[in-house]
Amino acid sequence: MSREITASLAGIASKALTLSQLNQIHAQLVVFNSLHRQSYWASRLITSCTRLRAPPVYARLVFSSVTFPNVFLVNSMFRYFSQMELGNDALRLYEQRSRCGIMPDAFSLPVVIKSAGKFSVLFHALVEKLGFVKDPYVRNVMMDMYAKHESVESARKVFDQITQRICSDWNVMISGYWKWGNKEEACKLFDTMPQEKTDVVSWTVMITGFAKIKDLENARRCFDLMPEKSIVSWNAMLSGYAKNGFTEEALRLFSDMIRVGVRPNETTWVTVISACSSRGDLSLAHTLVRVIDDQRVRLNCFVKTALLDMHAKCRDIPSARRIFNELGTQRSLVSWNAMISGYSRVGDMYLARQLFYTMPERNVVSWNTMISGFVHNGEPETAIEFLEEMIDSGEAEPDEVTMISALSACGYMGDLEWGDWVVSYIVKSQIKLNASGYSCLIFMYVRCGNLREAKRVFDEMKERDVVSYNTLFSAFAANGDGVATLNLLSKMKGEGIEPDHVTYATVLTACKRAGLLEEGQRIFESIRNPSVDHYACMDDLLV
Repeated sequence: MSREITASLAGIASKALTLSQLNQIHAQLVVFNSLHRQSYWASRLITSCTRLRAPPVYARLVFSSVTFPNVFLVNSMFRYFSQMELGNDALRLYEQRSRCGIMPDAFSLPVVIKSAGKFSVLFHALVEKLGFVKDPYVRNVMMDMYAKHESVESARKVFDQITQRICSDWNVMISGYWKWGNKEEACKLFDTMPQEKTDVVSWTVMITGFAKIKDLENARRCFDLMPEKSIVSWNAMLSGYAKNGFTEEALRLFSDMIRVGVRPNETTWVTVISACSSRGDLSLAHTLVRVIDDQRVRLNCFVKTALLDMHAKCRDIPSARRIFNELGTQRSLVSWNAMISGYSRVGDMYLARQLFYTMPERNVVSWNTMISGFVHNGEPETAIEFLEEMIDSGEAEPDEVTMISALSACGYMGDLEWGDWVVSYIVKSQIKLNASGYSCLIFMYVRCGNLREAKRVFDEMKERDVVSYNTLFSAFAANGDGVATLNLLSKMKGEGIEPDHVTYATVLTACKRAGLLEEGQRIFESIRNPSVDHYACMDDLLV
């Protein structure tokens, strides 16, 4: 083959935009003297597979076409497995190579170490044996694996042994402290880090760390102090706002990002779209879609899935379904679950169930979406039937979210027998409930008429919130027990929990039913901003 044709094919391979184009290039290599069997060309194809996230079966076919792959092809395959998060495949390739007496080099070894997960620390001896302990990339991976799977102290031992530390050594160590929730050591190490070693990654690690513990004030301080920002830095700050429910701040920061000329990437769009999803504002969703169209954003499967979820949460089911259909073979569990959740949100449990049973695979989120959907749409009996089916299928283990929906279903049915069965399952399966779970348990007992058990569960709670208090308030109000209601209100304030709109409305109702006029007036006067409902309760009290 001429040099011109070789250069042309190499250039085309690197620019393939779709899997279809990559298949065409692959076919040409087969025609031209079986070039696909050469390591150079196979490596080119695997690199394109990595960029296009080609199916593993296709990448393996390309790799297996070469009888004696060279180190470049092998490393391309390791890179593909790493990008696709196929750790087991990477380990199998390492085992095959090591059985032939071929040890990994400084490029492939870090991929192998990462792929080993919690067993990665066992590779430390191999790193020492192969003399890679001074290789910055290899030692960074070892420190990271120690911090993730053993202890941050083990990572620190490796760090302390480094005589000439580079920027990435400091960054990995600071990140390790954040992973273990050690804010003090992370900040201390960052502050002692030589200024010339500090880079964009260092600052971004600090932003991510502060955001993780919901300290957005310090996260933003770090962001504003950065000498220079990368797209990753912007995304870290955006994600911090979005994940902590600060949608307005996230959107303002996104506007600033566009204004200063920073081009959003796919991660940015997924983060911003997710922030809009939490608002459930259809007008805002349409505005964002127009911005995406104006920016001519290339929509990959992740961005499309985020858009699907946004439309579903905004109850725009036709748009959500259109995107779902467009995804085709690129549909993930997330996209299936988002579409089912959309149908559930608008009360169409028929289509939700239809889609559920056509899923190629289901996880606990899929089952939980259906069970909670039936509960919220007034079909608690069907919710319990689905719970039984979930347990019998063995596809997924019920978790706390499942049990919250099941307890709610039993409460709405007023069926104490089923409620006791669910409680028994929770105990047997050792499912731990948080405050929301205990509130649902109290709700179930209240609705089933077992106030004694409701009170017992409430008293045994280690941490109570306004929801758990309101659930018990509603029981006392229904029984007209004004004295117990007032005592509970006093206890609530004593624990430093601020009563909300529902609390005061329920307490005033209890005072009316118990004939406690003066107490009701006193409580009404203590409300800072009484609502229409509170005035209505007061009118009833005075009648």
